[in-house]
Amino acid sequence: MAKFTDTFRNIFKIHELRQRILYTLALLVIVRLGAHITLPGIDAAVLSESTKNASSDNLFGLYDLFVGGAFQNAAIFALGIMPYISSSIIIQLLGAVVPYFQKLQQEGEDGRKKITQLTRYGTVLIAGLQAWGVTIKLLNQSYQGIPIVPVGVQGFGWTFSTVMILTAGTIFMMWLGEQITDKGIGNGISLIIFIGIIDRFPFALLDEYRLISEGTRSLIVEIIILALMILIIAGVVLVTQGTRRIPVQYAKRVVGRKVYGGVTQYIPLRVNTAGVMPIIFAQSLMFIPNTVLSFFPNNEFMQNISKYFEYTSPVYSVLYAILIIFFTYFYTAIAFNPKDVADNMKKQGGFIPGIRPGKQTSEFIDNILTKITLPGSFFLAIVAILPAFVSTWGVSGRFAQFFGGTSLLIIVGVALDTLQQIESHLLMRHYDGFMKTGKVKGRR
Repeated sequence: MAKFTDTFRNIFKIHELRQRILYTLALLVIVRLGAHITLPGIDAAVLSESTKNASSDNLFGLYDLFVGGAFQNAAIFALGIMPYISSSIIIQLLGAVVPYFQKLQQEGEDGRKKITQLTRYGTVLIAGLQAWGVTIKLLNQSYQGIPIVPVGVQGFGWTFSTVMILTAGTIFMMWLGEQITDKGIGNGISLIIFIGIIDRFPFALLDEYRLISEGTRSLIVEIIILALMILIIAGVVLVTQGTRRIPVQYAKRVVGRKVYGGVTQYIPLRVNTAGVMPIIFAQSLMFIPNTVLSFFPNNEFMQNISKYFEYTSPVYSVLYAILIIFFTYFYTAIAFNPKDVADNMKKQGGFIPGIRPGKQTSEFIDNILTKITLPGSFFLAIVAILPAFVSTWGVSGRFAQFFGGTSLLIIVGVALDTLQQIESHLLMRHYDGFMKTGKVKGRR
């Protein structure tokens, strides 16, 4: 405990790190404030009553988890950062199949700037469409026959202004995320989602406490559920941080009087190279069908189709799992290129014992990466769809979303990534970090 306290104190001894952390916290506070500012024209009292007993065991409840309650509050940040993520997915998918985007990816800094700009344009378009869907949902939402949008307010003017406000809210959050990444600590987009999920956790615990106090569930069962949740968290950490090391031998080279090489180093291949991105990407795409179907609230055929995309639907779980497995491989291919690694090893005089440098080395690394990614992708998929099954065991909807699933993976992944960034700042200035074993200790 003393070591942890000392490390926490060391953080604030480093001026740059202290400024980055405080800057990040300030922007995250702005994000949370925006989640509680209700859209103009909404009757807040009627809205509160209509959402008081709203179920969270559906896709809208899951979406609300990602945006920290902003969707349920009909707030200016109701769309969250999800349109930006959806746009990023589309651009990256185009980069795999469209030559123009492939060319941009190979143009270095200029290409990245162009891709970023196109991603922003896509965000505006997707946010506008989703905002339109939200206005239709709000116009059809009521409590005991009283609409949350008063009849006198309804009309083109309110719809247009609401679409503009929601779209602007998403663009502003995208800008905040970029500022956190550049001037703060951690990945800004991931932290915005992270803080929204964490904000809902106390309410989920209150739901569980209410079940115990009402006698619906015994304390022993609750302890068992919490213990199982801790085991799942431990499993998530092990999988997301597990590595397979490949030995690389560097031949001796004599330059003048100095001898270079002759040592063995290791290439660490992570079981989950893609991190939490496959979960976020897959979840963003799963929101699209319900967004489209929300445009047809009075169409019986469309509403029957929407049942297949409900959060607890088996069809939803299967599609979600398949997307996660696909994006795990897709994002791994983007983040780690075996050919580049093999070429760099060859230039530096390195080789894997028993494997010829060049193409065979690339194929060897790719083969191992494919094998270790497969169980990692299946684990991500299983944990992601677990809440849908847990909710059928009597666990409250809000707490079930933390019982494994997307939220838990994002919380663990983002927390570890952020801690590692803080760790690197501490170690560069010869301070002890939070984690003194494994990869971090090796880097030191």
